[in-house]
Amino acid sequence: GQARLRQRAVAKFGAEDAGRMFFTPNGVEQSTRTSVAVHRAERLRALGVRSVADLCCGIGGDAIALARAGIRVLAVDRDPLTAAAARANADALGLADLIEVREGDVTEVDTTSYDAVFVDPARRGGRGRIFDPEAYSPPLSWAVGAALRAPVAALKIAPGIPHEAVPAEAEAEWISDGGDVKEAVLWFGTEPGLVRATLLPGPRELRGRGLPDPAVRAVGRYLYEPDGAVIRAHLVAEVAEDLDGGLVDETIAYVTADELRPTPYAAAYEITDRLPFNVKKLKALLREREVGVLTVKKRGSAVEPEELRRKVKPQGPHSATVFLTRVAGAPTMLVGAPVRPSGTGDGF
Repeated sequence: GQARLRQRAVAKFGAEDAGRMFFTPNGVEQSTRTSVAVHRAERLRALGVRSVADLCCGIGGDAIALARAGIRVLAVDRDPLTAAAARANADALGLADLIEVREGDVTEVDTTSYDAVFVDPARRGGRGRIFDPEAYSPPLSWAVGAALRAPVAALKIAPGIPHEAVPAEAEAEWISDGGDVKEAVLWFGTEPGLVRATLLPGPRELRGRGLPDPAVRAVGRYLYEPDGAVIRAHLVAEVAEDLDGGLVDETIAYVTADELRPTPYAAAYEITDRLPFNVKKLKALLREREVGVLTVKKRGSAVEPEELRRKVKPQGPHSATVFLTRVAGAPTMLVGAPVRPSGTGDGF
């Protein structure tokens, strides 16, 4: 069983650490990816934090990253098996001197002697994911109260949290890794009211500037697909302003512009064709262009990519990307190709 769990954990922890660590099924599923945990630990260290109370520590993923950043950790979890796994992992990775693991109820832990508090409430129950923050274990309201009593605090939450649920005292950060949104974090003791999107690796950080929604404009030569963390953080307007672009539709997070500008916060595509939604017309266009490799992206469309691919039956040596979306309210197909990065690290 451990051998299988270690194989699953490689994606989050890397082969070297995963091969030495101990896991529970829930621990693999719910633990923080190492790249994200390291980012958070480095930020806490930069804030001058030297000790952290890690509440709901799970199998110890965040505690390990904190300890490797030189931070002393009290790691607490109420589940005996999970706490035992966290303790075994601290030993296996040579971090037992910096990580104290305690089995217990996190709501009863005195955190006053620690520089910071980190809370990762359980967001899964017997029926799967929990979307109501007050149904977390412990509830988000308790975690916010614990955070407000600490000099610095970070609360790990689901990235789908409504913006109106973010406390006024908090900074909200959405984090993606390799383009996949991983989590959101509420920070206390930093910059209240700030919204940021952090893209890993990097990190690349886009800070909210309080901009109004971008205007809708005609589809230009380029289409930009913002990173998921940017979309979740509601920072598409910041990307559009930097690109001198606008939205293809007021409800769709695609940015269009006439110029190609480098940005790490969105993938760029050069658009060659714009068609009203019509499968036969798309099939004819792809046949004419000899497109055999078709990437289908959608936003604001009920059509499934695999269903469209089956209908158009792409054949040929060339490739293309089709966006199923709405343009000014009308179902539309935009055909183009990705702009390849130049290797500068700034986008293209």
